Amino acid sequence: MTRHQRMIVVMAASLALLVCMAGLTLGSTLLSPLEVIAELFGLGDGENAYIVMTLRLPRVLLSFLAGAALGISGLILQSVIRNPLASPDIIGITNGAAVAATLYTALLMGKWGVAGLPFAAMLGAGTVSLLIYLLSWNKGVTPIRLVLIGIGMAAAAGAVTTMMTVLSPTMVASQAYIWIIGTVYAANYAEVGAMLVVIGVLVPLTLILTRPAHVQELGDDVATGLGDAVQRHRTLFIVISVALAGSAVAYAGTIGFVGLVAPHIARTLIGRSFYLLVPVAGLLGGFLVCAADVIGRTLFLPYDMPAGIFTAAIGAPFFIYLLYRNRNL
Repeated sequence: MTRHQRMIVVMAASLALLVCMAGLTLGSTLLSPLEVIAELFGLGDGENAYIVMTLRLPRVLLSFLAGAALGISGLILQSVIRNPLASPDIIGITNGAAVAATLYTALLMGKWGVAGLPFAAMLGAGTVSLLIYLLSWNKGVTPIRLVLIGIGMAAAAGAVTTMMTVLSPTMVASQAYIWIIGTVYAANYAEVGAMLVVIGVLVPLTLILTRPAHVQELGDDVATGLGDAVQRHRTLFIVISVALAGSAVAYAGTIGFVGLVAPHIARTLIGRSFYLLVPVAGLLGGFLVCAADVIGRTLFLPYDMPAGIFTAAIGAPFFIYLLYRNRNL
């Protein structure tokens, strides 16, 4: 790493740590950083242990891990598909999870409880991604076909989700709608542990595939000429991206635009090095979701606003800006 790149990585990590600390200190009960640190290390008097350890810490950790997964997922898609507008929510991965989660909420929640919701969301994300991949296949998968079919599937899945929400009973529709917007309300350590396992396995695998990622950005013909197994690596990258996005959506809802915004900011700061972009995009994605959650539960007290509202408020104008900037491509 160059000195500039090291500084950027340290700054991104510092921002992530700062917003996590803000998430632990801010709320209906204000705590000082020293009180939070004392509770984290078991040195406090226990008065604020429930607030810090049970209510806030799982929520902060889950929001950060979900954002990191979405940021890295978006980075992988943009690198492999070679399209600056690619992200899990734009090409339909999160929409597929939303369809399955809404269907589960409407039909099976009363029978199996909320514990099955993450598995339904993952299944939906995987199913829609498989459909997109199969429909894009024609002696291989090209980036342009993948994006176009993904956008069509996203629109179709969004329409199905809206229809099911409208036709469901009021209580079911409210639960589904809050989840669709994206929230980490009532996070717990089991969900944090599941996200840690997913990230702990898939991020190192992504870093191992740095060379194929760089080669694929040169185009299919050049990558093939350099000896890269284009279709095999592209399939593997898409599976990793779907797994990261699907797990994030499963536990935090369909938080939009993080997978679009975080990789662009990382690329602006760090350059084209995929090996460095992975951790920086993850840190920035975690920062965005965690900051959105802190804003949602502190600025509008006593209401707890879903984090997805604030990521959309940032991401939608950014998406329009990207469309404008790339209008001649």
